[in-house]
Amino acid sequence: MHQYTEELKALLNSVPRRHSADNVKTITGMVNEYENILQQVESLNPYYEKNTADLFSGLDEIRLKIKMSNDNKASKKNKDVFFDEASGALKDSIQSLIDIYDNGSKE
Repeated sequence: MHQYTEELKALLNSVPRRHSADNVKTITGMVNEYENILQQVESLNPYYEKNTADLFSGLDEIRLKIKMSNDNKASKKNKDVFFDEASGALKDSIQSLIDIYDNGSKE
């Protein structure tokens, strides 16, 4: 059951913090990978199903911020702010799942 802990920690430690076209692609892929892990953890048992529900709602906000950081009409400063908000929210959500998952020991 420790498999998710290691995957989540690896994701957490590799979330990009600076806005760039490459980092937008990277963080988009990471959100998808995180959502996949979140779905797998959710399906383990009723405890995880109940305690991960709130994390799913945050994914839409993260994706929106990423999209806004890639908007050609936004200023460089705004793009940086949106990206920073998205990466911070992703890190917070990943850390929350690590805390909830607790090495898969919850019933």
